[in-house]
This record gives sequence, C-alpha cells and structure tokens, in this order.
Amino acid sequence: MLTAETLSIPRRFNGPLHSGNGGYSSGIVAGLLGGTAEVTLRRPVPLDTDLDIERCADGSVRLIDGCAVIAECRETDGFELEVPDPVTIEEARAASERHVAPSDGLFSRCFVCGLAREDAFGVTAGMVDGRDVAATPWTPPAWTADHDGHVRPEFVWAALDCPTYFALYPDGSMPLSFLARMTARIGAPIVAGREHVVMAWPVEIDGRKHHAGAAVVSAEGEVLAVAKALLIAPRP
Repeated sequence: MLTAETLSIPRRFNGPLHSGNGGYSSGIVAGLLGGTAEVTLRRPVPLDTDLDIERCADGSVRLIDGCAVIAECRETDGFELEVPDPVTIEEARAASERHVAPSDGLFSRCFVCGLAREDAFGVTAGMVDGRDVAATPWTPPAWTADHDGHVRPEFVWAALDCPTYFALYPDGSMPLSFLARMTARIGAPIVAGREHVVMAWPVEIDGRKHHAGAAVVSAEGEVLAVAKALLIAPRP
C-alpha cells in the first residue's frame, strides 16, 4: 500500500515469516522510480509497518524505519546479463518436481515459494536435468494483474527472486542466505493466467557473496523479464 510519503508491505507478502519477501519488497521500492532499477536491501523489511520514503537529491530513493535505512533504490540504464538457452515448459515442470525445500523450513511460509501456503505462487524451482539451471512453471494468478491483465512489476520481481536461491544451493543443504541486492528489467508484458517459465542460474560465488541471474520466459521461449541478484550468507 503506497501513499505520497510512506509505504507498507502487507503481511501476506512475507518471505521469511516475519519480514517481506525480498523480491516483492524490492519491486515495490523500484516502482517509486519506474523502469530498470537497482534495489539494495539493508535490513529485513518490516511487515504492516509505515515506512518513510526519502527522495534524495541524486534521484535515488531510500526507505526508512525510524532511524534505520531499510532499502535504497537507484535508476540504472540497464545491465549486462547473459541468459542461458530458455527452459521449456516441460523441462520446467520436471525440474519443479526436484524442488529441494522442506515443507516446514525457513521459507515454507513464503508467499512465492512456500510449500506450507495454499495461496503461494507455486514458484518451486528445481534443477533442470543435465543443466546448471533451476526452473519452475509459473501461472500468475488474476489478482496479480493490472486492469490490462498484465502482472504488476512487484510480483514479477517476487517471482524472479526465489529461484535464484535454489540455483545457488541445489544440493538441498538450505543454508541461511538472504537477498541483499536485486536489479530487474521487465521487457514485455507478462499476462496473468498464462503459464510461463521462471529460470535461474548461478553467476559467481565470492566468499559469502553469491550472484545469480533469473528470467521469466514465455511458453514459446521469449525472454520477458530478467534480473540479477546478490545473496549474502551471514558471517559464521
């Protein structure tokens, strides 16, 4: 919910149980600028909390909770990201059967990938056979769409977020790791009610920093949206 001065992330759009889904929250903040944007999450995003919007002189935006900076967002002209060959719907369905998350784990109540929620997106990515790519089918529900039937950007960001974790940690170990930065570009409308593929792949691992790419692809193999994500594991 957005006003001219504050925004609030509704509780139903959690990732971890007590904080906002990183992709959804980033997409909401990016919407303050529009277009392609880079969002850095400094802290877990509080739920059902009025957060102050601070517009900076350089054109960037910050999200503030009291004295704490929750997120920062800046416009970017674009980013370079090589997208692997698109995953087919059939491959994505088979990969989703290999989803490794337990039904009672850290993200089991996430509104995007949670197995313990009947109203989750069902974005349950698993590894594609013979490829270093995770994928899942995704049919966006009608309530995610605008009046033209196109999925609103924050829900596209959400769908792009979760599969990056499973691409980076495909062995089922489920280590603690959270989204720290995300950049996304939506290049074409994503129509609610149609089956798509969300795919993700590892890009680079540098100590605790894990970089991944993600894309939403149409059933015909057209790349509709792309993102790059930085996940960081806590210090030992």
